[in-house]
Amino acid sequence: MCGIIGYVGARSAGEIIYRGLENLEYRGYDSAGVALVGEQLAIHKRAGEVADLTVPADETATCGIGHTRWSTHGPPTDINAHPHVDCAGEVAVVHNGIIENHEALRDALDGCEFVSETDTEVIPHLLEQEVHDGASLTDAVASVAQAIEGSYAFAVVHAGENAIVATREQSPLVLGRGEDGMFLASDIPAFLEHTREVAYLEDGQVATITADDIRLGGNASSTSPTYETVEWDADSAEKGGYEHYMRKEIHEQPQALRQTLSERIDLNRGTVAVDLDFPTGYLDSVEEVQFVAAGTSYYASRYGARLLEELADVRTSVTIASEYEFGGGRDPWRTLTVAVTQSGETTDTLEAINSAGQAGARTLAVTNVIGSSVTRSVDDTLFIKAGPEIGVAASKTFSSQVTTLGLLAVAIAHERDTLPRSQIRRLLGDLNGLPGAIQQVLDEEDAVRAVASEYLDMDAFFFIGRELGYPVALEGALKLKEIAYVHAEGFAAGELKHGPLALVTGRTPVIALLTNGAQPAATTHNVAEAQTRGAPAIGIVAEGRDVEHLDVEFTVPSSGLFEPLVGNVYLQLLAYHIANQLGRSIDKPRNLAKSVTVR
Repeated sequence: MCGIIGYVGARSAGEIIYRGLENLEYRGYDSAGVALVGEQLAIHKRAGEVADLTVPADETATCGIGHTRWSTHGPPTDINAHPHVDCAGEVAVVHNGIIENHEALRDALDGCEFVSETDTEVIPHLLEQEVHDGASLTDAVASVAQAIEGSYAFAVVHAGENAIVATREQSPLVLGRGEDGMFLASDIPAFLEHTREVAYLEDGQVATITADDIRLGGNASSTSPTYETVEWDADSAEKGGYEHYMRKEIHEQPQALRQTLSERIDLNRGTVAVDLDFPTGYLDSVEEVQFVAAGTSYYASRYGARLLEELADVRTSVTIASEYEFGGGRDPWRTLTVAVTQSGETTDTLEAINSAGQAGARTLAVTNVIGSSVTRSVDDTLFIKAGPEIGVAASKTFSSQVTTLGLLAVAIAHERDTLPRSQIRRLLGDLNGLPGAIQQVLDEEDAVRAVASEYLDMDAFFFIGRELGYPVALEGALKLKEIAYVHAEGFAAGELKHGPLALVTGRTPVIALLTNGAQPAATTHNVAEAQTRGAPAIGIVAEGRDVEHLDVEFTVPSSGLFEPLVGNVYLQLLAYHIANQLGRSIDKPRNLAKSVTVR
């Protein structure tokens, strides 16, 4: 949600920043702009796509900042686009997040001329006052950060100074060290083609970035960041010949799961290693595991929670992060709270896991991004290792999240001694077979494309499932809504007759999970209820299972409790091909962003 890119070095800043903005388009945005530093600032910004933004080819500046905006305060217009400047046009700011006290700050800034409707514009005016009073740009940023409230990341340049100063609070900023300059961005892909040496800015830190160095802290007591090398390269974040990132990432799932499973399963010994440092005896004493998440991660959590409760004999709960409160008489020591978040930056999830930690519960993050905010907020982290995901609609990260939670469930079951060794070996074998099973589904893409063509003009789609099939039904409906803009709903199959049947017609296909782990026999009865009202029926069916009267049947290879997860790949492909044939903006669906960093 919104994107920041900055560069200081020996090369043309305009060219690098423009390319960085293109690399950040997946985050979702509605306007874009850059500020290039010379004796005067050169500001170029406008509403619309990065392709609509013009940065002069002869621009000689070697320092600048850029931004893609996702509107929160004020509509997407040229004036509301970032960067925003002070009255003199000497300070330019790009900003992600929300400044909660911006109205009070505006009222206190007597004599300043505001031209936009954004909360961001208070920042350059506050900085203008600090610099006018003699503060360095670094000290001015530190002072202004103390005055504003909310979650934010912002970067600042000043006319005549070849430097960028940036800070953050609950919104990501990553720093990059290259051979011919230094970088900052809201996400690594913005500058990955230039360097793989990165450092992560912490909440409250101020970074001063010059052509040959990055310093953290005040001018008198600054330190150097600690850099690490990103394991994936720029090619991993490219389309690789696919029309869309989403289709590429759907097809990357077998490899992503191999990475998720790598060095974690020992089939010969029947053991799983998740490298978590729980206190001795802690897992035996846990009475409840709470999951907090949002969107696709919430559905992955529902799947994982069901596995954990069934396999490890521990009570689980799953709460949408924005609704979470730690309470209800729970004993913090006997409660493990698990935050599931692809980016590690989802604001609602961060707030939820922090509140659990403050209450005294042990906290665990299941995430994809090393160095993300959530990893610094919890006691332990379990990485899904899916590699970069650029498409807004999650695909390979959903399957990797569920697989990782499956590993966690088996590990906890082993520690609590709730399963016989033979069952643990069978579960680990099913997990180990997921890459191959998903590849078999991907090999059926032509058949899915044909079904998408057949059902392209339907009024709505209903997805139904039981037990482990229910969260997959919810996820399948979400994918269709997100990228095809088609009305879709996911239901617990048994609830179809308690209201939703009133909506069923011959133009509302019902898509049912009829696999192991999803009570296929009972769900088949619910499919029949819909068919008697004229609804076409599409079944995701376990291998070897005979289901009569389906209009379309897709077969899922044998995978035990993970068959609904494998079946979900059919739903991803169906959503993708419906959206593609409708001409939708698949990688950048309207009104959505990859990482939701505002409340």
